[in-house]
Amino acid sequence: MKWYENAVMYHIYPLGFCGAPKHNEGGEPVNRLEKVLDWIPHLKELGVDAVYFGPVFESVEHGYDTTDYRVIDRRLGTNEMFAHICDELHKNGIRVILDGVFNHVGRNFWAFKDVQEKGQASEYCDWFAGLNFGGQSPCGDNFWYEGWNGYYNLVKLNLRNWHVCDYLIDAVKLWMDEFHIDGIRFDAADCVDFDFFRRIHNFCKERNPEFWLMGEIIHGDYKRWANPEMLDSVTNYECYKGIYSSHNDKNYFEINYSINRQFGNGGIYQGIALYNFVDNHDVNRLASTLSDQRYLPLCYTLMYCMPGIPSIYYGSEYGVMGRHENNSDDGLRPCLDLDDLNRSGNLDLYRYLVKLGRIYHAYPALRTGSYYTVEVRNRQLLFAKEQDGRTVYVALNLEDCPSEFRFGTHVPSLVDVISGQPVQVENGGAWIRVAPFSAMILVEDDIVNNTEPETEAVAVPEPTVLEAGAKYRDVLDGTVCELLQPSARHAETQEELVVYRKEQDGSVWAMPKSIFTGTAHDNQPRFTKL
Repeated sequence: MKWYENAVMYHIYPLGFCGAPKHNEGGEPVNRLEKVLDWIPHLKELGVDAVYFGPVFESVEHGYDTTDYRVIDRRLGTNEMFAHICDELHKNGIRVILDGVFNHVGRNFWAFKDVQEKGQASEYCDWFAGLNFGGQSPCGDNFWYEGWNGYYNLVKLNLRNWHVCDYLIDAVKLWMDEFHIDGIRFDAADCVDFDFFRRIHNFCKERNPEFWLMGEIIHGDYKRWANPEMLDSVTNYECYKGIYSSHNDKNYFEINYSINRQFGNGGIYQGIALYNFVDNHDVNRLASTLSDQRYLPLCYTLMYCMPGIPSIYYGSEYGVMGRHENNSDDGLRPCLDLDDLNRSGNLDLYRYLVKLGRIYHAYPALRTGSYYTVEVRNRQLLFAKEQDGRTVYVALNLEDCPSEFRFGTHVPSLVDVISGQPVQVENGGAWIRVAPFSAMILVEDDIVNNTEPETEAVAVPEPTVLEAGAKYRDVLDGTVCELLQPSARHAETQEELVVYRKEQDGSVWAMPKSIFTGTAHDNQPRFTKL
């Protein structure tokens, strides 16, 4: 069994998560992505097995307009910083997935700039799809080229060119060697040449047979991409839509039909672990999509318990809302503060997802078992997952009043692992009563401790006192620096920064003040005054 078939994924859009400037104006790198380190205990409590980072490499704007596949975006930090993040995640049992944006690049990509400067004399003219000198591009170039989906700031690569493929695979080699990544999510996979996928599949699997390859696919037969020669998985957009609309329309027949079509008896995707999600960086947040917030736990129960790999989009575990508005995705990709979320977020939902994570990891049948419907109504659904003689039943009630199920079972006794309460089983028949807008997960043996732990008082360290001219040591890597400006502002975002000089090489850096005055993993100050 591959690790990713038993994993809970956590999706972060780094530039938004860190509150990075909208545009890359150059200058020295700022290690904003170190913020992830403070989230590691949170990820572990959620039962996260892998973090999927959206674009992290140098770009001009949103990350999908890559300018350099080998350098971390300076708005996020440095290669050394990201390698440290990956090491810390791995030390905590969390794998790392990166976004592979290989269908297109930004207009500032070095090879495209060479074409702009040299014209037909450039040796890179054949690196780009549809490039010809028979007319002007919409951006005013003296040549035409193909842009992804009509967006000419995203220049489509010619993946039939062997040199382009070699270049991209060499970048993946660097990611594997320098950051020790565990997989790639391929952006716009439906536009990528199949032969390129076969090449990158062979390259990655030869180096690491456990390496995970997942593609972004909106429509089509998922087996065209997810097969033994190409990708391990693709995004399950069919069930993404089915999960929220079956709740809004109070019609469980919709999602039950999709799951059975995919994974039921004779299902067309059996043996493929599809990537399941209820929201991501491209679609409205689930809490903004549902017509009633009481549906949130039901949607997540379904996502965790249906066949496939469950994924959480950062912040949505707290019911964070966000919409695509005014032709902008900014509302879907906010900068979030974990302390603020723990103060004002939907803590009931968060605690519920912590429970689901524990349950998911406790029962193999829930992760990789076969699916069959026991009973489906418009507002109620009862299905089972079965593996190696073990059966888990999942009951959902979308009604605003209690609902009952009576069903036959070979299991002699059952307990609802969400509440810890036993249910009635007599003579091969079970009877359950499901509360309004709630779910039950029924198992034979309750091996999950889902009682809420007592909250322990946590000692709060004294804040770092900032003094211009004073020297401070970074407890994470031992770096000594001289503080030049205790308080500065980023010209575009107005983010509060500190400016300091590294003692060992005299280089000058800026860092978000919240990180400089924050804590390390042991809850002690990150920087200590010497």
